[in-house]
Amino acid sequence: MNEHVDLSSSNTLRLPCVADYYAEPTTLGALRATLAIAHHKRWPVTLLGGGSNVLLPPRLTGITIRPALRQWWLTSAGNNVLAHVGAGVNWHALVLNMTARGLWGIENLALIPGDCGAAPVQNIGAYGVELADSLQTVQIMEIATGRTRWLENAECTFGYRDSLFKGVLCDRVVITRLVLRLSRQPAPKVHYGDLASRLPNAPTPLDVAEAVAAIRQEKLPDPRQLANAGSFFKNPIVSDQQGQALLARYPDMPHFPLGEGKTKLAAGWLIDQCGLKGVCEGAFGVHDRQALVLVHLGGGDRKGLLRFAGKIIDHVHARFNVRLEPEPRLVQG
Repeated sequence: MNEHVDLSSSNTLRLPCVADYYAEPTTLGALRATLAIAHHKRWPVTLLGGGSNVLLPPRLTGITIRPALRQWWLTSAGNNVLAHVGAGVNWHALVLNMTARGLWGIENLALIPGDCGAAPVQNIGAYGVELADSLQTVQIMEIATGRTRWLENAECTFGYRDSLFKGVLCDRVVITRLVLRLSRQPAPKVHYGDLASRLPNAPTPLDVAEAVAAIRQEKLPDPRQLANAGSFFKNPIVSDQQGQALLARYPDMPHFPLGEGKTKLAAGWLIDQCGLKGVCEGAFGVHDRQALVLVHLGGGDRKGLLRFAGKIIDHVHARFNVRLEPEPRLVQG
């Protein structure tokens, strides 16, 4: 455990932040002991993964914990393989490892930054696939008691970029392990965007993962080179009625029917139509190749970023009567 730790380089937006105390427990026992100290001292607990989907405040009081449980192993389950993965395993490294073994299920989620423990919180998704499609169970540890238990997929109430861990269990549990159900049988899902056109006939899961990674690298800036948190806004979901009304005005508007009277729109397209792609204001800007990405040019803080994001939200709402919602988690200080 360390004191007064600078976390500016531990979040991909590189927002300035200092943690009063910081720990990276590598075992369940060490995590439990760290939580016991926090409970004894009545410190608030903040959980941090890879820092790719959070908006950090200038100061984090209490203790900030990044679970560093990096053990993983595979077991067989009929035609499937179960991947038992610690919360501290890097997600993209896991995708490459599993797809290199010929296992299907998470190949479309390549190059999503962050640790595996953060993946269920957001129900990460890309190219027509979500984590919920392959996640079987999640092991959690209660912050208040240190007790561990398992949750089945259905108990996690997964939705679009949403889960139980952003709701009822927010700030109450630490995700410590995932069990993913992967398949040896070919099951490519490649009809989203131009993914199929980049693949050979009968692609392997590694082919798909590498193609997805290449597309993401073309569209999204590398946070190591230009500070960003990937997609800053969720793709908004509107009623079919509102979607049809917008299509009447904008026939080329990307839209994705979801069923049950709902349509998903493309937030990046909406921002681009407002003429905001490439616009900069002070320390922040809209990326010039992907309007869904906000970038930190240096010298800014969370307050300034939220102010800039608010202006984008207002522009889109004024033109389309659609209100965008930020995707990164707003961490309390």
